This record gives sequence, structure tokens and C-alpha cells, in this order.
Amino acid sequence: MCGIVGAVASRDITPILVEGLKRLEYRGYDSCGVAVYDNGGLRRARSTDRVAELGADIARNHIAGFTGIAHTRWATHGAPVTRNAHPHFSSIGIEEPSIALVHNGIIENHEALRAELQAVGFIFESQTDTEVIAHLIRHIYNGDLLEAVQQAVRRLHGAYAIAVFCRDEPHRIVAARQGSPLVIGRGKEENFLASDALALAGTTDQIVYLEDGDVADLQLGNVWIMDQAGKRVDRKINTVHVHTGAADLGPYRHYMQKEIFEQPRAVGDTLEDVESITPELFGASARQTFQDIDRVLILACGTSYYAGLTAKYWIESVAKIPVAVEIASEYRYRDSVPHSKTLVVTISQSGETADTLAALKHARSLGMEQTLTICNVSTSAMVRECKLAYITRAGVEIGVASTKAFTTQLTALFMLTLALAQAHSQLSKEQAAAHVKALRHLPASISAVLALEPQIMAWADRFATKENALFLGRGMHYPIALEGALKLKEISYIHAEAYPAGELKHGPLALVTELMPVVTIAPNDALLEKLKSNMQEVRARGGELYVFADADTKLVSSEGLHVIRMPENYGLLSPILHTIPLQLLAYHTACARGTDVDKPRNLAKSVTVE
Repeated sequence: MCGIVGAVASRDITPILVEGLKRLEYRGYDSCGVAVYDNGGLRRARSTDRVAELGADIARNHIAGFTGIAHTRWATHGAPVTRNAHPHFSSIGIEEPSIALVHNGIIENHEALRAELQAVGFIFESQTDTEVIAHLIRHIYNGDLLEAVQQAVRRLHGAYAIAVFCRDEPHRIVAARQGSPLVIGRGKEENFLASDALALAGTTDQIVYLEDGDVADLQLGNVWIMDQAGKRVDRKINTVHVHTGAADLGPYRHYMQKEIFEQPRAVGDTLEDVESITPELFGASARQTFQDIDRVLILACGTSYYAGLTAKYWIESVAKIPVAVEIASEYRYRDSVPHSKTLVVTISQSGETADTLAALKHARSLGMEQTLTICNVSTSAMVRECKLAYITRAGVEIGVASTKAFTTQLTALFMLTLALAQAHSQLSKEQAAAHVKALRHLPASISAVLALEPQIMAWADRFATKENALFLGRGMHYPIALEGALKLKEISYIHAEAYPAGELKHGPLALVTELMPVVTIAPNDALLEKLKSNMQEVRARGGELYVFADADTKLVSSEGLHVIRMPENYGLLSPILHTIPLQLLAYHTACARGTDVDKPRNLAKSVTVE
């Protein structure tokens, strides 16, 4: 959720640190900071403003150095104020600060460590769990930073990625990872680290992914990595080409708008190499795995969870395989009934979602070893943990509210549905060919839906004055209603809830007045007439309906009923198309309300803490 950048070099590295923070700002923007070694001591700049303001402050105060670390924060422990911003310093008594540290994650035993360190004289300036690590390392330090960090992390309970440097060893940074992502960037007589390779784009493309338990010692000429047992190990150096242009805003007002309009390309890229549907799209051993399993367990959080709910409808309808969908943060804390012939499917944009990774490991501990992930990052922990994978090609997604990552997840999950159906003899060649043709047409269909933007903007002006909204859907469009409500509440701060339309009369109807807009997804499917009855229930109570309807539903606008017609009925793939106008509605409503669309309050992009 937070971002880390670090560098050790023979040149001023502050521009690299600031540029890296700009690229990671979507992961946390409550505060930010930089610390460097400069003229025999540690210098620091911290701010609760955005990274651009921090950069200006660094330039104004002439902060420069050849070793340094930087951080952009999403607050967990302590309010988003300057004294809680990273990097944190540590010193003993009245000495000048000698340790600087940044940290992603949560230290669960910080209170006990804090009490212990206070008892030996350390004074805490912040409310964070992070400062505990800095003081612990300083307490242990006896001339060798690597040894001090190795000893300190053995005492930490929880998840962390840390980077630390010491005034007394100025050309050295030591980093450690447990449950939170961290990468090393290799250069020529200089080395770098970050929580995401994106931060180092343009600086180096030689990337090493640290494993859980690793401690890395970065110096000018080399990097040494020790595993959890303290044994020196070699980790593969990957050439990673991160396209920095994907992070350029271009002509768009916000990254979210840009990413909404990138969806035809993202879905097309995700389908680019797919000539036909076969299990081998998911891995060399996928066919045998798919034939052996007799049920599916999907684990995910947030938007990815709604993608999983949609996939449940598809898989059970087409492949005839029972599916359970679990919120990852709940799954590992309840007693469940494992089944060895289960395909465990995780869904994650980043592949580093802490709750989903923990749920995956829990499922495996119960004996469910057949695992597959749908993920947007091929080098992520999720991909390394799973036997099978399908990598979506959404590209970099900066906006906190997920858009193109969601639609590419749905695209991949529909392909998984077809591959499972094929493996279980539930899909004829003719049916498979028809589905592939429909998938190939998806980018053009999404482009046609995007052309509805002017009509949706008119609706958004009405929504901007509201404080509550209901979203209704039936069948496989109910999860899309959930996603639409989530988008609206995330970025416009309007309270929004979604229900299966048939549940309206079982409680939510009590909320319906002329002040409560009711957004309805109305595809022309087997449930349309039932849905029309639910809509009449709203109109009879004076409610205002805003309906996204397929062209052939015979729904027309009238008093209290506002209709936008979708370009075409898209059958089983209709949920993907109906997602698009809900994204646009949330986006333009947020714009009309003047909220920070790309960086909504209290939220961060990649949730790497529990």
C-alpha cells in the first residue's frame, strides 16, 4: 500500500528517489519523505503534501546525497501528519541521528517492542509501528548494519518490507522482506531498490525479486542476498521492460478516465495470443489439472472478489462445475471443509495482495494443491505461489479505483470458464468457436459503449447532488451492480449499495424516495420481465430509476424512468460491457463533486497489509 525507493551510487540520487515516488504515489499519498547521506550526516525532508511539493522542498533546501531512501505512505498506525511520515530516524541519547529507515507493512508486536525500547532510553517521536524497527536496529547495531538488520527482523512479527541505511556506513543500504513486495535494481557501480519495478523504470531494467525472508545488502559494486536461514543465495536477475509512457496522463483529465478508455486495448491485448480456447493457455499441466478437479474455490478481495462472483455464474452455467467464492480476508479465519479435488483460483491485479496471498497459503495448508491465479503482474508473488496462471495485460493502472484491471480479469475468467468446460466435455467445437468470435469482438463492443459518455455525464450532474444510491442487478449482473456501487462510493463518497433486484422488497425498498437514485442493469435476458417488475416497485414509491438497458428491451424513458440504451446484447459476456457505463457514471459524478478521483481519501492501490 505504501511505496519504497532507495539507491546507493556515486552520484546525487535525489532525482531518482523523487521520480520513483511519483510513480508509486498511487500506492500511498497520506505523506511522503526522503532521507539521504549528505556531508557526514543524515538529512531528511518529509511532507503531508504530494510528491511534487516534496520535490520542490528538496530542491529549495538543496538536499542531495549518494545514498538514500524514500517513501510514500498510506497510514495504518498513526494519523497522516509529518511526524508519522517516513523515513524515520533513530539515535541514542543526544547523538545525531545515525539510522534512517522506511517500511511497508504492519508489525504486530510493535507495542511490546516499543515498551522494551523505551525502558532502555529510546524516545519515540511518532505513533507508528515503523519507528520501533529503526530504534531496534539502532539498539542492536555494533558496526555492521547487515548483522543488525538480520538480528532485528528475527524479532518482528507481521509483514514488512524495509530499507535502512546508517550514517557510519554511508555506501550501504540493507533491505529485508517478509510478506510485502520488494525488488532490487542492478546497475553499474550503483544499485537500487523499490517496492515495485515501475519506480525504477528508466534507471535500470535489471530486476531481482526478493523472496520472503530475504535480507539484501546493497553496496556500490555488488548486492548480496541472504535467505531466512542467513545463507547467501543467488536470485535470478530479470530484464523487466516497464513502459513509463503508460503512466503519462496524456490528454485525459485523470488517470481513471484514461484507464477507462484504455479498456478496448487492454482487453484486446489480454486476448492477443488466443487463437482457440485450450486449457494449455493456463499452463502446460493445466489440462490434466482441469480434468482432475471437480470444484472451484475462488479467493479474492474488493473488485477482484466481484470478478470472482461473476465467474461463479459463468463456470457453473457453462462448465457445470460447482464454485465457491470467498472473501480472502475472511476465508483463512473460519473453519472450512477442504476438498483435495478443488482448483483454488486467486484473483489479484498486483499479485501482492496480502489477504489473498495468505488465503492461498491457508488453502494449500489444508491440502488443496491445485492452484491458479489470474493476475496482471507476471513476476508477482501470486504467480510464483501458484502452479498455473493467466497473465492479464491491462498494463499499469494508476487510478486507485480499478477499471481496466477488472475488465481484463473478467475476460480471463471467461476464458477459464471455457477451458474448464472443454476439459470436462461440456463444450463443443462449434460452441467454442462462437465464444472465441464473441471474445474477439469485445474491444469493438467496449468502444461502442464508451461512446455513451456524453449521456452518462448528464446523469452524473444529477447524481452529484445525492448522498445515497441503490444499484440493482439480477443473475450474473448482480456482481456488476456491486462493482458499480463500489466505484461510486470509492471516488465520489456517495453512499451506495447493491442488491439482487429480487431482494428489493425484502428490506431496501424502505429506503426508496425521490432522493434515492436507483441504478438498474437491464440486459435482455431470461430475467428481464422479473426485473421490470422490480423496477415498477421503485416507481410506485416515487423512486427515480436510471437504467442501462440493452437496445431490444423495449424500455423507454418516461417520468421517473431514465434509460440509456446499450449498443447491443452481448449474451454471456454482457457483464463486461455493462461494467463500462457504471465506471463512467462514478467517474463523472466524482468530477462533478470535485473529489480527488485518482487518489480517493483513505484508500490505496495495492493492499499489501492485512
